[in-house]
Amino acid sequence: MDFETALLKWYDQSKRVLPWRSDPTPYHVWLSEIMLQQTRVEAVKGYYARFLATLPTIPDLANAPEETVLKLWEGLGYYSRARNLQKAAKVLVRDYQGILPKDEKVLRTLPGIGSYTAAAIAAIAYQEKAIAMDGNLGRVYARLVGEKRVLSLPETKEAGRRYFEERLENRPGDFNQALMDLGELACLPHGYPKCEACPFVSFCVAHQAHQEIAYPVLAPTKKKKQESMTVLLFSYQGRYAIRQRPSQGLLANLYEFPHKEGIDTKAKLQEWLVKENLPYISIRSLGRYTHIFTHLTWKMVGYEIVLEKEYPQEGWLYVTPEEMKQTYAIPSAFRFYQDKIGTK
Repeated sequence: MDFETALLKWYDQSKRVLPWRSDPTPYHVWLSEIMLQQTRVEAVKGYYARFLATLPTIPDLANAPEETVLKLWEGLGYYSRARNLQKAAKVLVRDYQGILPKDEKVLRTLPGIGSYTAAAIAAIAYQEKAIAMDGNLGRVYARLVGEKRVLSLPETKEAGRRYFEERLENRPGDFNQALMDLGELACLPHGYPKCEACPFVSFCVAHQAHQEIAYPVLAPTKKKKQESMTVLLFSYQGRYAIRQRPSQGLLANLYEFPHKEGIDTKAKLQEWLVKENLPYISIRSLGRYTHIFTHLTWKMVGYEIVLEKEYPQEGWLYVTPEEMKQTYAIPSAFRFYQDKIGTK
């Protein structure tokens, strides 16, 4: 049995049932692939359904207020994905009648669409002969051939892409999704893979040598930068102060609670409030929390401060907890403290 036949037979028997696979229109494929970047499948399912319920077409996405798009994305992280999604939708409406082109090269000219996403759209939505080379496919390739080069190198990715492309003849969409599923269900990234569930055990170099966990070869991880801050939940008559982050940089345009640099004790915070002339009724400690980004770690401590009056500050909004949930996109980095509102 040749490679493609074995792979597709395995896929037909083992494939995951996923909502975007039931109706793989170009928009659905594009949206799901962008959401799935850096995010678990189970987490994406609910976001995918809510997003499409609100913005069912590319023109709907293009014409929506940015705050609506960001609110729908709230909690998924990597918010530049959502902004680029809308930027690309605007280009599609303006230049392509609201339709995603099937040519990979043209797709790669759109904001937020790289080689992987372009290939996924071309293969899954349009059945073009393309390979969506991601970490799953890279891992499968590295173990199959015993690839000794670092997986993230461009030449390694290109070698993997060519390896699979040479074996692709029919059903490009299923071929790609089969490799994705193989990486998710059998050729696992951590610990020992489930080789008994793989259709390629008879010729997999890593398996034959009993060296599965030696592949793929990964680049050394860089130490994350750390920042510390004191998060301040200022409240007055049941409304809380939030502010919008800058339009550039980390978590751009999202809303946050005011905060100050460093980890303050309650006594140190009280001194600061007096110095800033912020009359308050009470201070409640909300505990410590650590949020990990890709290349950055935030170490935080939080306090709820009940004010004697609404403290006016440029850019601050005082909103109810319900308005926070319904209207303002607050990143998951602050969710720990947002969830403390109304608790004792």
